[in-house]
Amino acid sequence: MTADLSTAPGALTTGQGVLTTAADTAPSVVQSIDWLAIAPPTLTALAALLVLVADLFLPGHRKKLLGYGTLTALAGALALLIPLRAGDRATFCVTTGTPACSYTADYFTLVIQALVLGGALLTALLSLDDSRRLPAGEYWFLLLASAAGAALLPAARDLATLVVALEVASLPAFALVGIKRGDRRSSEAALKFFLSSVVATAVMLLGVSFVYATTGTLHLTEIAARLADVPPVLDTLAKTGVVLTLVGFAFKTAAAPFHFWVPDTYVGAPLPIAAYLSVVGKTVGFSGLILVTVIAFPSYADVWGPAVAVLAALTMTVGNVAALRQRADRARSAVRLLAWSSVAQAGYLLVPIAAAAYSSDEQIGSTVAYALMYAVVNLGAFAVAALVARTKPGNRIADYRGLYAARPLAALALGFFLLCLAGLPPGVIGLFAKVTVFSAAVDAGLGWLAVVMAVNVVIALYYYLQWTAILFRSPETTEAAAGTTKTATGTPASEPPHRFRAPAPLTTAIALTAVAGILLSGAPQLVLRFAAVNLF
Repeated sequence: MTADLSTAPGALTTGQGVLTTAADTAPSVVQSIDWLAIAPPTLTALAALLVLVADLFLPGHRKKLLGYGTLTALAGALALLIPLRAGDRATFCVTTGTPACSYTADYFTLVIQALVLGGALLTALLSLDDSRRLPAGEYWFLLLASAAGAALLPAARDLATLVVALEVASLPAFALVGIKRGDRRSSEAALKFFLSSVVATAVMLLGVSFVYATTGTLHLTEIAARLADVPPVLDTLAKTGVVLTLVGFAFKTAAAPFHFWVPDTYVGAPLPIAAYLSVVGKTVGFSGLILVTVIAFPSYADVWGPAVAVLAALTMTVGNVAALRQRADRARSAVRLLAWSSVAQAGYLLVPIAAAAYSSDEQIGSTVAYALMYAVVNLGAFAVAALVARTKPGNRIADYRGLYAARPLAALALGFFLLCLAGLPPGVIGLFAKVTVFSAAVDAGLGWLAVVMAVNVVIALYYYLQWTAILFRSPETTEAAAGTTKTATGTPASEPPHRFRAPAPLTTAIALTAVAGILLSGAPQLVLRFAAVNLF
């Protein structure tokens, strides 16, 4: 006799064939992986491990190969963004309940990944000639590891992945700041950076735990849906979690009053790492801030919107006033001015995020467009600073006097970068980017913030134009202006700087950023178009 198993739980067969069981029809709990979507950060992370292992076997005279390998890996990661340009991929998605993914390769992700990987590539170019004075294997490993975390963060769509990516990007940066052996200033900068970052991360994690306790989920889209209907008894807990989470990202973006680590860290770090922190490190913080505010916390825009607006006004004001007070004859005043300038620029970048709380998500595109402009010209300014530092290790602003007489192309490039940061022609892209950010504030009804921004732009004109003018003054005026007869290298101040053959990687970095800045000034729509679209 053949038993009828068609209704038996877990039945597998009948007398004639195979049955579809309940287990067969249930959705799989195994997540599929889209390897192409995660390829850019994955390749960068694998390259970091490969560099670390290769360092064990390469003799000292061949360590430079690790630098070229790093450049190749970063260029390859950038190339892998091309097949993702449709911006329609997601992976690590939950297979039960409400659809949600932990990794999304949308337009926002691709633009930010291009920015951070391109910034890391230019940092590697700046580092190639200096890496011989640093532990090569550790240096390139830490740079690639940090870049991998920075590339992962904009794609993160749950708080766990977001926090992990943020720390993967940050922890190697602490070591990179203090990597110069025997340099007390470098060690102190790394310690200050580390301790302040740890405190900010702890505060952020406390906020994340409050948000999770309120919503019961870590996925950003799910958090947004559940925060929209929070029981009154949990409302205070939710608001506290939102504010504490923002504090952590405010530190990463160097927003005042969480900016105190920036000047000493930039001055103590190797110049390429200062450039990296000013662009890639800042982009990481802004990416995380955008994701948690616009995607996860839109229902609490009345909480974070005014807070971000106040942070923007305070940050740009503190940064510009401090930059204005820098003395030209102070040691490392050039790097210190760039550090305070980056704080002020962070204030401008915060404006569209604050505006998004009052209008629409499309305002975020203004932050992205401004970040792209800022990345190009700020990396270029640091590249010229690295060139000058080869003969003027004191890196005073006064050391740039007469640079046009010694290196006209470098002086023209730096002058162009400074004018872009100031928002003056021929730095057209800087002008248009500032107008875009200004328009975002006006459109959102934040007239007072637009006025504060306008005042700060005028303040910034003074120190940017002052530095630009110094580049074209005759070297003979240096002694009287600086009040000294010797430069940091011991050469007479009235003599033009000693000519030397600039390293090819450093020259390439300056040329690439200058060409990119000129191209963007001639065709600003290449980046400004992001201000008119929804990137998510």
